[in-house]
Order: sequence, then C-alpha cells, then structure tokens
Amino acid sequence: MHEKFRIIAAHISYAVGTAWAFIIAISIIIVWAVTGPIFHFSDKWQLIINTATTITTFLMVFVIQNTQNRDGRAVQIKLDELIRAVRGARNELVDIEEISDEELEKLHQEFQKLHEHYANALEKRRKKKGLGL
Repeated sequence: MHEKFRIIAAHISYAVGTAWAFIIAISIIIVWAVTGPIFHFSDKWQLIINTATTITTFLMVFVIQNTQNRDGRAVQIKLDELIRAVRGARNELVDIEEISDEELEKLHQEFQKLHEHYANALEKRRKKKGLGL
C-alpha cells in the first residue's frame, strides 16, 4: 500500500505542479465566478467552491508532504554520502537534523565565519591579481 501511495503521490504532485494544472484551476474559478449572477450568488453557489477548495487542499497536503518527505530523505542520504566520502569532512554533521536548535545555531555561526573568511580571502586574491570583481 505504501508503494502504491508513493507512486500515486509522485504522479499527482508532478501533475499539479504543471502550468496546465494552474490553467485548469484558474478556468474553474472563472467559470464559478461567471456563474455567480446566474445562481444569484446563492449560498449553494458559494458552498460549491468552498467545499471543492477545502477538500482539494486537505488532500493535497498529504500528497505534497509525502513527496517532500521523500525528496528530503533522498537529499539527506546524498549529502551524508558526500560527507562520508570527502576526506577531512566532519562526519558528525551526517546526523545534523537530530541536534538541538542551540547546537544548530552554533554551527550556523561557525559556517558563517568560514564563509566570511573565504569571501575575504577571495576578494584579496582578486585585488592582488587586478581583477577587482
């Protein structure tokens, strides 16, 4: 059952992310809006669009979350493999998603300092070579 849901969720997620899906959604809204005067903007007329959008949104939350969870896990595995394969990389970063927010902030600040250091070094190198970019 999980495999069937994964396949269906992937197909639905791809399909609703296309321009055609957006055009169809806009078309439905336009048709609904144009029919408003015909139905005298009745409660039933409003209920139709409210119910349809609520049900669609409710179901799409699960489909999109499934796809994002799967993509996120795949990216994490790829990154973990890169960290594992690179000599000198800190292997403790493999499980970084499990650390506390405070530890995550400390690491963020550390990497921010590294970024600034390398950006400054690159700028100095460019100036030295007369690139001035």
